[in-house]
Amino acid sequence: MFGGLTGLTQTKGDAKGTDWGEQMLNTVASQTIRHLFTKSESVEVAVRCFPSSKLLQGSIDSFKMSGSGLLIRKDFAIEEMSFETDAVSIDFSSVLSGKLQLKQATQAIAKVILSEEGINRSFRAELVQKRLMNLELPQLAELSAGKPVSFTDIQVELLPENRLKIVANADLNDGEPVPMNMTVSIGIEKRRRVSFQNPEVELEMVPESQRDMSRTLSMALVDILDNMVDLDRFDLDGVKMRLNRLETEGKTLVFSGYAEIERIPSTG
Repeated sequence: MFGGLTGLTQTKGDAKGTDWGEQMLNTVASQTIRHLFTKSESVEVAVRCFPSSKLLQGSIDSFKMSGSGLLIRKDFAIEEMSFETDAVSIDFSSVLSGKLQLKQATQAIAKVILSEEGINRSFRAELVQKRLMNLELPQLAELSAGKPVSFTDIQVELLPENRLKIVANADLNDGEPVPMNMTVSIGIEKRRRVSFQNPEVELEMVPESQRDMSRTLSMALVDILDNMVDLDRFDLDGVKMRLNRLETEGKTLVFSGYAEIERIPSTG
């Protein structure tokens, strides 16, 4: 699983007595990173420290991780993820006990690539379904006769220029689902939230008797999605992600930003 793991490099001038420390750090680092993911196809870890004797004082020049085919919390698939820290101060005694603990917070440059398939898989995750099913929305009370509304069968297609095509159904608990078809633009707000804006509702494929409902339901779904993807809700313990940019590239959605790491999470 952790093929390609690389350790600290050591020059001829370095003391050979630190080799065991380097090997231990790489072993502990690989175990720690592995536990962040439910599944991974490949993960590579590289720690840079020169001279390597600085490791004994807990000083590391940089820490890099790159992985592909990652799965977080069983349902959230990541095509590729990479991050690189600046200088890191670690508690070397924690390494001796098989853990990796920071002496102080650090930042890492981060890049995350999601596939269209992975995004659609996430809409089937329990955590997401809870925010889409059996909703009592005041703006839809008249349409649903006061009954809860559920948004189902959501499918997303990535389009150029940061646009998405969204196809879904709405269940008003009356036995006849209402189809929805729209395109939206996506962006970043406050470096932590993915926004869904400028919806364009397409009604050509919707039965005429349902078009008004489809338009109203589509706008409601956009509002829900616009308030759903807030990174603060998905942060790992001790790690906060912040986004600088997102871009659709073919069938992938690319995020770049940074992570504020207060401590290394112990589990995924």
